[in-house]
Amino acid sequence: MTTTEQHIDKILIPILEQVSDPEIPVLSIMDMGVVRSAIIENDIVKVEITPTYSGCPAMDVIGDDIMAALKNAGYKSKIELILHPAWTTDWITERGRKALEKYGIAAPLEAEADKDVLLNGKRLVKCPQCGSKNTKLVSQFGSTACKAQFQCDECQEPFDYFKCLK
Repeated sequence: MTTTEQHIDKILIPILEQVSDPEIPVLSIMDMGVVRSAIIENDIVKVEITPTYSGCPAMDVIGDDIMAALKNAGYKSKIELILHPAWTTDWITERGRKALEKYGIAAPLEAEADKDVLLNGKRLVKCPQCGSKNTKLVSQFGSTACKAQFQCDECQEPFDYFKCLK
């Protein structure tokens, strides 16, 4: 289920779109799909967020940033962490995927392709710098646990690949 299928008050969308993911500042929390719902009840904005993975250290910062953005817009707020259903890379918007690549992080592949890349060494990950798929896995872990480190054999640049999570 994507964020757009959840109940998000249209008044709140522009405010929430201004809140960046602290680990990938070119993405909003809306692009990442971590906002599950946001409604105004009794003059309080109730926002439900789902972490990208269990124990994600960015969730406290995201919650604080949401509260600050809503306060700046004149709202009191309550943030609730929702663990079910678990977040999936399918929730990253198309705009978010493009922003990832422009920022230098390869967007996640589909689950089967992801396994072929991470476990079987297939060259399916597109280099965000030059666009070549002549890339190789360097490490199962990149700058964060949800990314893997790759290198392009064409332009020789290292880059992170955002692993598929389902």
